[in-house]
Amino acid sequence: METFLNKIAKELVGRFGNSLINITVVLPNKRSKVFLISEIENNISETVFAPNICSIQELTERISGVRSLDNVEQLFEFYKVYSDVSDQSERQNFEQFAPWAKVLLKDFSEIDSYLLEPDKILQYLKDIKDIEHWSLSEKRTEIIEKHLKFWSLFPEFYSAFYEYQTKRKAGYQGLIYRESVKKIQQFSKANHKEFFVFVGFNALMPSEEKIIQYLLKENQAKIYWDIDRIFLEDSHNQAGYFIRKSKKEWKHFESNPFEWISDEFSKEKNIHIIGTAKSIGQAKVVGQILEKQINENPESLSKTALVLSEKSLLIPVLYSLPENVESLNITLEYSARNNPIQFLINRLFKMHTYAKSKKGAYTLYYKDVLEVLSNPFVEPFVGANEVVHIIKTNNFTFLTHNKLYELNPNQTDFFKLIFDKWSDDALEVLDRISDILIQLKNNLSKNLDSDKVTLAFVFEIHKIINQLKNYFLKAPNVGNIQNLYSIYKQIIDSAEVSFEGEPLSGLQIMGILESRTLDFENVIFTSVNEGKIPFGKSQNSFIPYDVKREYGLPTYRDRDAIYTYHFYRLLSRAKNIYLIYNTEDDGLDGGEKSRFITQLKVEKQPNHTITEEIHNAELPNIAYHSLKIEKSDLVMQRLKEISENGFSPSSLSAYVRNPIDFYYQRILKINENKEVEETIEANTLGNVIHNTLEVLYKPHINQILSVFDVEQMENRFESVLREKFKEQFR
Repeated sequence: METFLNKIAKELVGRFGNSLINITVVLPNKRSKVFLISEIENNISETVFAPNICSIQELTERISGVRSLDNVEQLFEFYKVYSDVSDQSERQNFEQFAPWAKVLLKDFSEIDSYLLEPDKILQYLKDIKDIEHWSLSEKRTEIIEKHLKFWSLFPEFYSAFYEYQTKRKAGYQGLIYRESVKKIQQFSKANHKEFFVFVGFNALMPSEEKIIQYLLKENQAKIYWDIDRIFLEDSHNQAGYFIRKSKKEWKHFESNPFEWISDEFSKEKNIHIIGTAKSIGQAKVVGQILEKQINENPESLSKTALVLSEKSLLIPVLYSLPENVESLNITLEYSARNNPIQFLINRLFKMHTYAKSKKGAYTLYYKDVLEVLSNPFVEPFVGANEVVHIIKTNNFTFLTHNKLYELNPNQTDFFKLIFDKWSDDALEVLDRISDILIQLKNNLSKNLDSDKVTLAFVFEIHKIINQLKNYFLKAPNVGNIQNLYSIYKQIIDSAEVSFEGEPLSGLQIMGILESRTLDFENVIFTSVNEGKIPFGKSQNSFIPYDVKREYGLPTYRDRDAIYTYHFYRLLSRAKNIYLIYNTEDDGLDGGEKSRFITQLKVEKQPNHTITEEIHNAELPNIAYHSLKIEKSDLVMQRLKEISENGFSPSSLSAYVRNPIDFYYQRILKINENKEVEETIEANTLGNVIHNTLEVLYKPHINQILSVFDVEQMENRFESVLREKFKEQFR
């Protein structure tokens, strides 16, 4: 199989020979850089200087002189500008600000990327709100007036934030693109000896088009597309929508050839369509496919891509991989919200926030304590089992700080870091969380594959904590822990975990956007369901669909076309394709196969072999065997011991209902796991009453009860009852 990047490498070497030092290859993303360098290396027989290889984002940063801000930085920087622009009386705190600011920043970036006039569109939004609140009454309510004023401030927010970013030379992606278009002529003259090669692009924004077309016009660039003839010539196929448009509208192609049109999709392919239940079912199917593949051809793993349409599948998939997967590379942006380290930090916030809210002693709620102690990153390092046992046995619902320390006299430094009282100062709390994360890092091994993924999670959360510390150093009056926790929750939703690995060996796990320009012989797609791929009509924007259509901004239709291209492009050169979908009805889109599967079947190519199956979980045969327990001498001896005092009604009913339960509980003495009772359970109350009656009646065994005896019992029963309550309920 000749991959697209291999073809590009041959073209570069054939055209420029050993003079690659003045060549800049521009890719859609950073992921393909290592692959392209490897392909160039394979096509060159002597040592030369490699070309400069960068992503389109890196090129625009270079042209504009503006560095890119990540999502968290953008929020903090925008909040500063918002605080300066808005009236103090109407200013929202960060927790209220963050949800709508994330959406507005995305809209700002889109407006700039598409080189539109922001005032027009943002005024349009304000006018729409005006019409929505139009009525015959002369006076609007104060709430409506405030609401409309808020929308009218959007142009002011935009211009103030744009100016602030350009001064600091750091901004969001759209601003960088707009500034690049302004400076492309100047950049071209300053770098006239440099030649640019644009590789593997599909849906270009107007700003990107202007940059590329200007360099093409100045004979400073060349562009290579990657489109199959079938998709380009079929006007109804969305996979070729954007490239057909560029081929038709760009003046460059009136006098220059359009490169390249491939003919790979119609070649022989084995397409397996597999339906299975839930995310875990899909992860297990992936493991079975890989295990079979490795057994047949161990070297095929480095030619295999596992594409996760749902990135939340990453952790189940990692646990389902066969043991003989010796190396893998993860290249996807994983939401920090699903980060397992984030779950621990979130629980610590809840535990200490609750403790701080209690008046008087610093009191911890037992559920919070147990969840922290049972966390897999905490439990092995703090002697958790003994403390958990004491809490459950003694039925401690609330624990003062001193009481918790009494339960574990051999506290480690890690135990103290987690359970020591939190300060009211936000910076001190963040310092403590930072220390906890450093300790977590020290507890993990860099040599274990499972710990390598966890270390990436720890690093990302630590980075967010450091960003919060920097923010609070500049804005110290954040308030109490509750405010800090609220800000943390808003920030964590915007953050993503990036993994780094060795991309040239082993299994490649990626999202669909990370697969751009890459080709593999074996492709495994998960969650090939409607609403997952393509995403559907969801739109996280303040700009309505009609306004987007009017001004040429991207809508869900454009997004569908983008994902259609990436899906079919990845399938084009593959030989073995596995499309796995969820059969369960989990909602509106649940259980419905993606339209891509239907399209592959309806427009089946003659050389394609398509098989379909529904995969059900394999149950072990032992599940159908009846359980038989021989009455050994030891079992008979135990039965005699029990029968000496007679069988209780509950024992007999347990035997009738389920003899196996009777065997476990009475013969083997295996009891249910002890849990903390916040309110007294029926069986505990029954034990208290039985034990109280036993104490009261025991002195009168083999005697005839008199009225006096019963009166004596009535006089004693309250004190006995209290004593038995203490024994049972603690």
